[in-house]
Amino acid sequence: MNLYQLRYFAELAQEQHYTNAAQHLNISQPSLSHAISQLEEELGVQLFEKAGRGTRLTGYGQEFLQCVTRSLSILDNGIENMHRYAKGEGLIRLGFLTQLGVQFIPRLASRFLSLNSDCKIDFTFHGDRTPELLDGLRLRKYDLIFCVRPVESDDLSCVPIDRQELVLIVPKDHPLAENKSVSLEDTLQYPYIYFNNKTGLRFVIDELFEAVGRRPEIAYETDEEQIIFGLVAYGFGIAVTPYREILLKLNVKILPIVRPAWEGNIYMVSNKQVYLTPAVTNFRDFILRQLLEPQESP
Repeated sequence: MNLYQLRYFAELAQEQHYTNAAQHLNISQPSLSHAISQLEEELGVQLFEKAGRGTRLTGYGQEFLQCVTRSLSILDNGIENMHRYAKGEGLIRLGFLTQLGVQFIPRLASRFLSLNSDCKIDFTFHGDRTPELLDGLRLRKYDLIFCVRPVESDDLSCVPIDRQELVLIVPKDHPLAENKSVSLEDTLQYPYIYFNNKTGLRFVIDELFEAVGRRPEIAYETDEEQIIFGLVAYGFGIAVTPYREILLKLNVKILPIVRPAWEGNIYMVSNKQVYLTPAVTNFRDFILRQLLEPQESP
């Protein structure tokens, strides 16, 4: 039994005439008769009987038609869905650093949807820290994630898509607050509020101090940058953090870091071992085009 036989059976049941059904199916009448005979032989019952110049379903044929109709409907619906997915419709599951959910990710998603308004595309959004995002990507919870640089791995594809600026923040009454910029060598005498080992930024900031050749004195560690902002504002230490606009409202001085030289990035990461749907591939390619055409970036 094959799909063609089932479709031939359903068409003949509808037309109740071999010649008409064969014409609609674009096959010869002998081919249709042979297919129905094979189907009846395999099932072991007669599905059709003569009715004047035409044909009609037997009782077994009527019962079998109900099953075939349901099955073909489910199959056709599945085929239609696959065709929709093939042209770029479907779900895109994004994971990203929480701070990117304020503007960066929503603008990208909104722009992509406006450029693909003829397709039904849905997003899911989930903010988290880099380690949890990477775990979720490997567990196939996300299609793409956006995070700081992950540790190199053969199973991940990582593309830098946006620059992240690191600055030193100190309380406004701190001795370093008189400076316009700072070298990290000149900060080592002061205690630091530091990102802990659960964060991707810990790895990045450690690299900065490796370039200096010395490690800072760590007074407190946390995985939440807002906590670091608050602790610095109230004099618990100084910190290297990503620049955020909220810092302008706090009791801190923001100092550009002139040494060591560093350029940080936000990375778009996908799992090489997982098939990316056309919708995800189109969104990824859309983001990459923004890098080549910055004047059109969202």
